[in-house]
Amino acid sequence: MNNEMSILSLVMDASLLVKLVMLALLVASLVSWVIILGKRTLLSSMRRRADKFEEAFWSGGNLATFYEQISRSKKPAGGIEELFKEGFEEFRRQRESGESDPEEALVSIQRSLRVANVREIERLESGVPILATIGSTSPYVGLFGTVWGIMNAFIAIGNVKQATIAMVAPGIAEALIATAMGLVAAIPAVIAYNMFTSQIERLEARFHTFSEELVGLLEKAVRQKTGAV
Repeated sequence: MNNEMSILSLVMDASLLVKLVMLALLVASLVSWVIILGKRTLLSSMRRRADKFEEAFWSGGNLATFYEQISRSKKPAGGIEELFKEGFEEFRRQRESGESDPEEALVSIQRSLRVANVREIERLESGVPILATIGSTSPYVGLFGTVWGIMNAFIAIGNVKQATIAMVAPGIAEALIATAMGLVAAIPAVIAYNMFTSQIERLEARFHTFSEELVGLLEKAVRQKTGAV
């Protein structure tokens, strides 16, 4: 309790600029944790839904029937489900028009899948660059607060004839708190950034593989101009 009160008193007695630095680092830490918790939930949900979707998709059956089941679902599509919906909807548009060349129809389906893929990856990556920014800049912001606090401490020492450890210690301690807060904000952000980047890359590869497999399934029906899929 005494340590907590002494740290609190050091923070409260810090100069205005150091207080602003600490406040900025506190806000950065809170923002990073909001992103971390939200992104962790999103990626976990995306992996579970992808596993469930692929298990049902590859269990066999008519793709048109499967599409109708997905469309009637109350849950909004996302990830691989969204890729399937966009790709199959484009397939149906090409089939119903009956005017497109098979090669042009396949190109249109592939383009639709690429657009859906990019859109889903952008949704997964939203907020991740902020973690990178917090992780890379927070230590330097904390170091700036430390340098400023130590500079003020030495200026105070220069204004007295005889300096003691008791006079120097509070100024040095409050300055070092800024560095500590910078590390507290940066370390979780860096770890989360690396973890999320790896997970998103795996999901992106999974999306790409599924897109190629879906095009392969639809190609025969497109070339034969039949709806039997």
